[in-house]
Amino acid sequence: MKNLSIYLLLTLVVFSACQPRQRVLYQSSAFRVEADRVIQGAYTAVADGSGSITSDYQSPATATYSNLMLFKLSVNEKDNELPVGVNHWLVIGKDTVSPVIKFGSAPAPLPEMQPSYLPVNVPYTFRFDLSPLMEQLERQGYYLGSDGQKVMKQDFKGVYLAGNQLPLSWDFVNLDSKGLKLQPTGRGHEYEVRVILNPWKQLGPVKKTWSPTLNISSKPQYTSPQPLVDALWKLSLEEAIKAIEPDSTFRTGAQWGGVWTRDISYSILLAMAIHEPEVAKISLMKKVKRNRIVQDTGSGGAWPVSSDRVVWAMAAWEVYLVTGDRSWLETAFEVVRNSLDDDRLVLANTESGLYRGESSFLDWREQSYPRWMSNRDIYVSENLGTNVLHYQAMKVAYMMAQTLGFQVPRYQVRADSLKSAIQRNFWMQKRGYFAAYRYGRPQLHVHAGAETLGEALSILFGVAEPWQSSRVLMQMPVTPYGATCFYPQIPGIAPYHNNAIWPFVQAYWNWAAAKTGLEQPLTHGLASIYRASGLFLTNYENMVATTGDFKGTEVNSERMLWSMAGQMAMVYRVFMGMEFHTDGLHFSPVVPQAYQGTRKLTGMKYRQSVVNVTVHGFGRKVKKAKLNGKSIEEVEIPAQAQGVQLLEIWLDNQPFDEAPVNVQPVHFQLPAPKPPVISTPFSNKKIIQFDWQPVPGAVSYNLYRNGALLSTVRDTTLDHFHDRTSSFELSAVDSLGYESFTSEPFIWPVENSVEKIEVEMVAPATARLVAGYTGNGCVEVSKAENKRIDLTYYVKEEGLYSFDLRYANGSGPWNTDNKCALRSFYIAGDYMDVFVMPQRGKGEWSDWGFTNMVKVRMKPGEYVLSIYLDDWNTNMDGEVNTALIDYLRVIRWE
Repeated sequence: MKNLSIYLLLTLVVFSACQPRQRVLYQSSAFRVEADRVIQGAYTAVADGSGSITSDYQSPATATYSNLMLFKLSVNEKDNELPVGVNHWLVIGKDTVSPVIKFGSAPAPLPEMQPSYLPVNVPYTFRFDLSPLMEQLERQGYYLGSDGQKVMKQDFKGVYLAGNQLPLSWDFVNLDSKGLKLQPTGRGHEYEVRVILNPWKQLGPVKKTWSPTLNISSKPQYTSPQPLVDALWKLSLEEAIKAIEPDSTFRTGAQWGGVWTRDISYSILLAMAIHEPEVAKISLMKKVKRNRIVQDTGSGGAWPVSSDRVVWAMAAWEVYLVTGDRSWLETAFEVVRNSLDDDRLVLANTESGLYRGESSFLDWREQSYPRWMSNRDIYVSENLGTNVLHYQAMKVAYMMAQTLGFQVPRYQVRADSLKSAIQRNFWMQKRGYFAAYRYGRPQLHVHAGAETLGEALSILFGVAEPWQSSRVLMQMPVTPYGATCFYPQIPGIAPYHNNAIWPFVQAYWNWAAAKTGLEQPLTHGLASIYRASGLFLTNYENMVATTGDFKGTEVNSERMLWSMAGQMAMVYRVFMGMEFHTDGLHFSPVVPQAYQGTRKLTGMKYRQSVVNVTVHGFGRKVKKAKLNGKSIEEVEIPAQAQGVQLLEIWLDNQPFDEAPVNVQPVHFQLPAPKPPVISTPFSNKKIIQFDWQPVPGAVSYNLYRNGALLSTVRDTTLDHFHDRTSSFELSAVDSLGYESFTSEPFIWPVENSVEKIEVEMVAPATARLVAGYTGNGCVEVSKAENKRIDLTYYVKEEGLYSFDLRYANGSGPWNTDNKCALRSFYIAGDYMDVFVMPQRGKGEWSDWGFTNMVKVRMKPGEYVLSIYLDDWNTNMDGEVNTALIDYLRVIRWE
């Protein structure tokens, strides 16, 4: 009996030793990730080891829906009833109908009150008296909005309700599609809209289990000592199969049909070139038109306001590196070359050396920019991530050409120049990371926040020097649930890009951490991805940063392509360390100590071979490796390899956790100050005085003049000697040193420094019925009409001049479509730049604004100024390239 007991004890010890230890992979006060589970408060998700995951997670969003509603009205889906930051408010009680609120009335101060929450599915009717608006439209033919813009009577479409909680939204340009248009009640100018507050619908049982339902045996198989990671790999494999449409293109997400350039390209670069190369090719070619890359529909009519289409080049190059398909490379190179050459003429800023255009993927204006920035301002801005993409696209073009056997050195020269410009304009030595973007009007200065995707890409593509890469990963703030799209956040804007974490962005950040070899940032980032998909049982597009919840962002979808690609990239790019080169597939595995053990990836196709990889241990340095049983020094599989390749790698089992990760609470920057009041109260009229309203929480203010910091003050007044035309902006700085957005730039001219040239003096005025122009009319430019307009201008004094157009473009809405109008600008026959005329509202041909300014240093004399339609002015629509031009404005700055 004694011997039997000893035998059983020994058996138990041996059995236990053979079982994988359930290690804690990451732990914080917010959540814990273990090898087989995620624990967050009362919620748990558990992987059972067979590939299934069970989660009891429930979104807490409906439980904290406040009874305090903030809202305002919107004319023609624009933020124009009340000043920015000023809102109507109501405390929702037992009544289901609001009092009648007068349009434009100043709201009372918010009361001090204890938070209280609404039950789910509360029907409510908001009522408004629109008399002040309707009387303005009748009396003067237009409504002058709080934003200073006129809505002409003939352009009036309706009034909408915007607000801070669902189903209301601060997404002004999509209020109509959300059913938030006010309807007449039949009682004079009284209008109303009926909604369901705190909307909620039970979507199945509280505890849910995901198990594979499709045959994924033909796909690469992954096993490790972490059952949670293994199960999420299977989940992503299945979702990737569901993401392939009948036409063999990638579907963007469960709720998002169609092929989107940036979505597929970022996904292909992360993992889909490896996983589905043929589908990747078909999807990429869907986004080619005129043998150029298509910029997705977007702000102001897409390209060139949005200008990140070149990410296509990286995806196309990765597909070649994976497949070795020379025919594909030849096709892709022509597309990339044509696109880069057009972009250079339209996007390059010769003054800064950077490329202009919107932040890559952050294509929702209010979500990442000051509210005063119009689409022309976004075109003028210069973004970190977008510039890094252009740098890498130039490198890719050079490498494509070399591989095809010919030299195009201009792309490498331009890439080197752009890298220097990025370093010069974006690096913030004091903060230890790159600035998010440069903005202003007309001169630019940095917005000193961090932009996570751009920071990660700068590391991955070699824009950041090695010492900078480490500093970025150690010093850029990340939040408890992950790296936000940018830091700090914007007050008064609902979560989507703002106050949000996107798993695909987190994946690029993790990849950068692995490449740099920093364990703590990587471990935190891996936990962010595994927590979300483990609890939610799908790869959502985004989550709220403050809560970690998938519910509460403006738009979301399960089964998002780039999120599942990010999930798979943690295996391909991090744990296996795969990098594809022209000579072969290289491996540099990076495994944090918490993830130690033996992991295997089998059945992965690479060119003419099938790759099976085993990685032992943990660390970031390879101790030894064998390929097909033979020891190798260089851990790679040659491009010409055929058949089954067995690669085995042993890591050095050394931690690499010396560098910390900078986890910080979600922080909101201060609201932008209102523009200062400028006056000349002194006898010397060249001394001007600035006065502004204090911003609660500000410890100091920065006043900018022509993009340069003029002064930092703690007071709310400043005197300045002013002897030339200048543009001024004001920002507020909080106690942590974070700077708000600036106020809208205000141009303060000196005498006789601003002129305008009426275009209808040299071209026929349009017959369109429009209003709001100056002079005797305005001129329509299109692909058929007024393709060239010549104006004569006499320069009296040598100096720096700017030229811009007052224009209207009613071809499409503010936020989407692809009909941004462009025209080249020549002086005395020399090409200067383009005038970009973004859409300003569908059918709103009486909504006027200014284009970007073209700055030129000029000498006295008479010049011919030409506005011309060049081939490279072709927009993404290709057919409609139409605008109305009122006049050409000339400003002498110095």
